[in-house]
Amino acid sequence: MSIPQLTTEQLQAARAAATQARRVRAELKAKVRTGALSLSEALDQAADDDVLAHVKVVDLLKSLPRVGEKRATGVMERLDIAPNRRIRGLGRHQLAGLKAEFK
Repeated sequence: MSIPQLTTEQLQAARAAATQARRVRAELKAKVRTGALSLSEALDQAADDDVLAHVKVVDLLKSLPRVGEKRATGVMERLDIAPNRRIRGLGRHQLAGLKAEFK
C-alpha cells in the first residue's frame, strides 16, 4: 500500500489542523499549570474531546504544580500506567486513581 499523494492545499490543511491540535493541547496543559483547571477537570474535558485525548499522561502530570519527572513517574508506576500512555488509553480504575491522587 502506497502513501496517497496529497495536493498542496490538502497538505496545508493538514498542517493547519495539526498546528491547531498542538495549540489546544498546550492550552490545556497551561491551564492545569496555572491552576485554572484541576487534574480531574482536565481528564473530564479530555474524555469529551478527541484532540485533548491525545495528551500523554506523563506530560499532563508534569504540568501540575509541584509535580516533576520523578513524582509523575512514581504515580504512574503505582497506578500501573505505561510511560507512553495517552489519556484516551486510560482505564476507569486508572482514571479514578489519578483523580484520587491529585484531589
